[in-house]
Amino acid sequence: MIHGLIEPSVHSPLVRRRRAQLILSRVRWVAGVFAVLTPLWIVVDVLTFPQPLCWYLAALRLGASLCFGAVALGFRPSEKIDSALKALASLLAIPVVFFLISDPLLMGYSFTPFQLALAAGYAFLPFVMVAGLSVFPITALEGALFSAPLILSMVGVVITGYELLPFSSYLGALWLLGLLAVVATLAGISQLHFMMALVQQSSHDGLTKVYTRRVGEELLSVQFTNAERARDHLTLVFIDLDDFKKVNDGYGHEAGDHTLRVAADAMKRILRRGDIVVRWGGEEFLIIMPGTDLSGALIGIDRLRETGIGLRPDGTPQTASIGVAERILDAIPNWEDLVEVADRRMYMAKKNGKNRVICADRLPEATQAHPAE
Repeated sequence: MIHGLIEPSVHSPLVRRRRAQLILSRVRWVAGVFAVLTPLWIVVDVLTFPQPLCWYLAALRLGASLCFGAVALGFRPSEKIDSALKALASLLAIPVVFFLISDPLLMGYSFTPFQLALAAGYAFLPFVMVAGLSVFPITALEGALFSAPLILSMVGVVITGYELLPFSSYLGALWLLGLLAVVATLAGISQLHFMMALVQQSSHDGLTKVYTRRVGEELLSVQFTNAERARDHLTLVFIDLDDFKKVNDGYGHEAGDHTLRVAADAMKRILRRGDIVVRWGGEEFLIIMPGTDLSGALIGIDRLRETGIGLRPDGTPQTASIGVAERILDAIPNWEDLVEVADRRMYMAKKNGKNRVICADRLPEATQAHPAE
């Protein structure tokens, strides 16, 4: 969890999707609000500043408003985190450019105290945008990367000797901006932590701690689309615990729950990073294996059967009937058919005596599973 708050590479596909949706939604909302509010200040500029400065600022505001509108309308809802981060970067780039252009414009004039007070509002723009990072669920690394251009723009102001900031020293202004960036990033990290916990709670089965069927369907759809786009392998393993009803009927549901938990833990232990376990229903599980061909999947399945998936209440090994389907080998056009083929092969394994694996390249020959260690 902590690693995921520092940098995003360890986020699960589901967290990435949820985060992308949330960031894009907020970027578009903020951009839309700024697109409307930015040009409204033109009236104040015209009434306050001399010509031609007021018209230069008016043109700059209209340009910024158009850019905010382009961000609000140009980035459509998406579940790709790369698209979401590009949208956030685009949103933050607009005030940076606005600040860097308005700075030299304002430097060429002498102002009354009232005009100076309004002009200082332009100087505070980086502070406002850095504070705005707090509304996005971002990692510590992303907070540093997104706040860096805003801080560097202020450094540029310090180098050019801009004197509108109401601070006794520019070092104080930079210190305050840096501190604000840290606080905003911490707020964004707090949002991310809450979102990750919420996703974990809502997406995982309470008993076995693997993904629920609803989330599993969502993830399988995404993985199938990604595999099609990349022309890559995608293997689906359908597992059904043999004679599980006898455990519930003979020893009670508590014993059945324990059997399910042990089986799910065994499946998770043999997985590689990127593989996904789903509780499909009752005693049925799916293992989604992206980028894995049939031979690679069978290595993992055979390892699972060798180590075992736990013991039944009477001390005998719990076995499973397993059906396997692979997107390319079986020429399957969609994820629903992938599930159907794997499910059909699992039932074939049950009809042929249970405790076996059936796939395109393996006949229904019995292979005894070893007791769990």
